[in-house]
Amino acid sequence: MTPGGTLGSMGQSLTQAGLTQAARHAGPVPTVDAALAAQVEASVALLRRAVAEHGRVVYANSLGAEAIVLTDLICTQVPQIDIVTIDTGRLPEETLGLLDRLERRYQRRIRVFYPDAQAIERYVREHGINGFYNGLDERLRCCHIRKVEPFRRAVAGYGAWVTGVRREQSEQRASGQALMPDAQSGLVKVSPLLEWSEPAIWTYILAKKLPYNPLHDRGYPSIGCAPCTRAIEPGQDHRAGRWWWEQPDSRECGLHPRKRPAATA
Repeated sequence: MTPGGTLGSMGQSLTQAGLTQAARHAGPVPTVDAALAAQVEASVALLRRAVAEHGRVVYANSLGAEAIVLTDLICTQVPQIDIVTIDTGRLPEETLGLLDRLERRYQRRIRVFYPDAQAIERYVREHGINGFYNGLDERLRCCHIRKVEPFRRAVAGYGAWVTGVRREQSEQRASGQALMPDAQSGLVKVSPLLEWSEPAIWTYILAKKLPYNPLHDRGYPSIGCAPCTRAIEPGQDHRAGRWWWEQPDSRECGLHPRKRPAATA
């Protein structure tokens, strides 16, 4: 049976450590204070350092809340960084609409990469249209076809790639470094927002009046493919709505490290 509670079916709920829709739109518009301004400066400095040290740098845009901050910083401060994104073929319409809004705002084309059609056809033929619900191997294979393989094509030829991971997002991401080699891609991984909190992300977005995915106002702090994303309940982990039928330590698509399940006797 297909797991329930997919995208759009749970209504509004709180995001952990974040802002509800009412809080985002009520009261005065937040401002960037000195502490946040210092974080912005440090993030821009890291992006410029990446360009200086690694030449061609690319940002793989996830179109999430963190992506809005990074898109603004890159387009306005470090425009020599290329921006790409991946359309997996199962993205919510709200996510695709956001892509259009960003291109219009910054008058800059974001290059879109797509999965190989024949690989998707083979997967569906073998596992079914929603075969990713059947087990971890099936889900990781789907992610590999729809996201990892297009990502590898997108970053080929670059010296470093920018990501929006933050320490507080998950236990696995908490151990990251701002600049570190990425064994999977062979590039240097750059994480300018690693030390940012979720309130800082939203303060920047609202203070700058930046466009963002309307699903964030409906309880989706982390948004991926539509059938693999749902709203979270108050107090749940930031990524609890991603692949929610799995154990927390496996909830990554393959672009970032995940814990391996412990072996059983």
